[in-house]
Amino acid sequence: MKAADSEFNFSNVTSPDSIEIRENVPLAPLTTLNVGGPARFFVRAESETQVVDALKHAQEKGRDVFVLGGGSNILVSDQGFDGLVVQIALTGIRMSEPRAVAGGSEVVHITAQAGEDWDAFVEYCVGRDLAGIECLSGIPGFVGGTPVQNVGAYGQEVSETIVGVRCFDRTTGEIVTLGNAECGFTYRTSIFNSTERDRYVVLSVEYRLIAGGKPKIVYRDLQEYFEGRTPTLPETRDAVLKIRRGKSMVIDAGDPNSKSAGSFFKNPIVDVARLEKIHVNESGESVTHFPAGDGKVKIPAAWLIERSGFYKGFHLGNAGISTKHSLAIVNRGNATAADIIALKEKIQADVERKFDILLQPEPVFVGFDR
Repeated sequence: MKAADSEFNFSNVTSPDSIEIRENVPLAPLTTLNVGGPARFFVRAESETQVVDALKHAQEKGRDVFVLGGGSNILVSDQGFDGLVVQIALTGIRMSEPRAVAGGSEVVHITAQAGEDWDAFVEYCVGRDLAGIECLSGIPGFVGGTPVQNVGAYGQEVSETIVGVRCFDRTTGEIVTLGNAECGFTYRTSIFNSTERDRYVVLSVEYRLIAGGKPKIVYRDLQEYFEGRTPTLPETRDAVLKIRRGKSMVIDAGDPNSKSAGSFFKNPIVDVARLEKIHVNESGESVTHFPAGDGKVKIPAAWLIERSGFYKGFHLGNAGISTKHSLAIVNRGNATAADIIALKEKIQADVERKFDILLQPEPVFVGFDR
């Protein structure tokens, strides 16, 4: 993103808070892939004022800006980022008193600062018997990244519970709160990573959870795990964590398969008519798919990858596919960003050749030429 763009307005910024600007800070250790070069300049922002001051500083110096959260969904180039990286480190949680709503339920509004660890926040809510994000246990990263990607897993998405997102608007120079509808949530998408990309910096997120609510058990893995019974919220969280660990999708220093950016490709959504034209193989195997509304279906990217000749453990040099989950590209040790890109492009090319579907990556690419 270009910090020097004239559309960015800081006329409403008050007197600066102190910010420490460091130089040539390694970014690889701040990402779950552990890949990439350094940030030319780096600021760790622990308050809203520091966020604004850092952005103002970048504009004055004409520097590009990248806003870093938990580093769980990014790939940094081998050259690093030749600008200012602002790491969002705002922490704190605020919870409202339960409020009765129609149907006898009680809702609680809970606001988390953008720098809070996401899984710790889920644990915090589950521990207080608040339903709505339990299936999102074990997802790495910070709270601030959840509305950007409309984070989802096991049949649940954050857009189901988000009330509002407090942001710094780089266009107007003001702090604003966007309601759920204004965020434009769709599958793995929001205005934050599409139509208004680079405009807003997320500062905090407010969620609406159900006190004493039942967990959402709609995903097949969870239904099979509980065999038809309704579990408690803690049991659901434990099950999700166990399933994710079985796929090395929980960050674990002792598990080399977890040195990844999570699911590397989005599950493609296609028209039903397009689905019917997909040729799989001579055996007549049907294409695994799930309803996606409006006459569309979602096809698991992992299914397409596996049937394009890739297997768990496949690798090109130091970049490979997880031995437990074919949707995760992993750093097998000393991988470069170029290694990751080479494997990504091979997977994309082979899947497109076989199915005429170009898989779209989920991670944000930092420091690459556009």
